[in-house]
Amino acid sequence: MKIINGGICAPKGFMVSAVKANIKYKNRNDMAMIFSKTPAIAAGVYTTNLIKAAPVLWDKKITDSDNFVNAIIINSGIANACTKDMGMECCKQSAIKAANELGVNENSILLASTGVIGWQLPIDKIGKGIEALSKSLKQSERNASEAAMAIMTTDTVSKEIAIEFETGGKIVRMGAMCKGSGMIHPNMCTMLGFITTDINISKELLLKALREDVEDSFNMVSVDGDTSTNDSLIILANGLADNEKITDENSDEYNLFKSNLNYITTSLSKMIAGDGEGATALFEVFVEGAKTKEAARTLAKAVITSSLTKAAIFGHDANWGRVLCALGYSGEKFDPDKMELYFESSKGRILIYKDGLSVDFDEDNAKRILSDNEVRAIVKLYMGEFSATAWGCDLTFDYVKINADYRS
Repeated sequence: MKIINGGICAPKGFMVSAVKANIKYKNRNDMAMIFSKTPAIAAGVYTTNLIKAAPVLWDKKITDSDNFVNAIIINSGIANACTKDMGMECCKQSAIKAANELGVNENSILLASTGVIGWQLPIDKIGKGIEALSKSLKQSERNASEAAMAIMTTDTVSKEIAIEFETGGKIVRMGAMCKGSGMIHPNMCTMLGFITTDINISKELLLKALREDVEDSFNMVSVDGDTSTNDSLIILANGLADNEKITDENSDEYNLFKSNLNYITTSLSKMIAGDGEGATALFEVFVEGAKTKEAARTLAKAVITSSLTKAAIFGHDANWGRVLCALGYSGEKFDPDKMELYFESSKGRILIYKDGLSVDFDEDNAKRILSDNEVRAIVKLYMGEFSATAWGCDLTFDYVKINADYRS
């Protein structure tokens, strides 16, 4: 596998565009379109929040069916959530408009929105945006980067990646972009994620791979403990790599696909966590030696979501008591007298707790390690063979400032 340029439109047959529709933001692109010349199979996973935005309901119906997908239209600024019948009508009219512009079926159009909850989308601006998007589609690195920026809300940086690998003697490409910075919490987050690939694979295995993968990638990310109404992760596969179709879940080809998919989703997950609203550091928690995989996940999530631990990371304070406390209320059983806790970054690694007692460590060295922009806590339990990693960020003054006036 190697990393390549091209972002979301790196795979064969995918084009993308971005335009200024002035939905909420001014003087910046706020709509994007992903288009596959060849109808693609699609799979999606969505928010677990009881309240689901109109585009989530629209997309789920399509990706759960046998329909092929030609395009995804994304807007930022307004979430089209808690908008009842008008929100669903906006989805329908947007799909009809896109279908007419692109010459495809309206049931092959997926939609995604992110932004303020409760506001109605201006259908006239959306319609004009779709017209402009349809006319400016290109398979170019520049268009891909502009699309990744167009879907941002409080994100400070765009998030995109592309890779290629060989399977069955054919070169397969996979591209992706996502957005997410606040209202980020398992399961899924205010996260819109889009993955394209030209691999030839059955819809059944595409969905299986995606659903299993998110358990150790996007579902292990938390910024602030809030699960959004709009979370969507969608993958399109158009088969243009011309490899022999992957239909066997026990095959080497399927396992290779899963491995590369996980590289994409893990990379994007870390980008989201590191760009949490107001964040100054990516905070990673690795739990090893747990009795079960689920126990490892639960323990890692407990630490990553602890406000007190996140605040300590912001203060570069090796306050191990907060980590132990979070592990203790996670609901999973472990022996605090037979475990170790480390902090690590590019500036070094330090043991701070072992076998029930604090280790006599150098506070200045600990502060230096925790002052990096990527910090890791390592929890060794010595109870089994399972491990898990969770990603989050520190909790800063700016997080409150950003969310105190988000609607304005």
